[in-house]
Amino acid sequence: MKEMEVVIDTEEIAEFFHRELIRRGFVPSQLELEELADITFDYLIEKCIIDEEWEE
Repeated sequence: MKEMEVVIDTEEIAEFFHRELIRRGFVPSQLELEELADITFDYLIEKCIIDEEWEE
């Protein structure tokens, strides 16, 4: 299988969750969205779906 580069940003994850939760009738706080984004990012790393890279 070919490797491809994907950039995943926790801000994008938070925006996605915000949009989807609002659409489903929930009103999440900014802190809740940030926590969900961090948890999702950690999950993707734990499952080896993504590798974390640090900007220099």
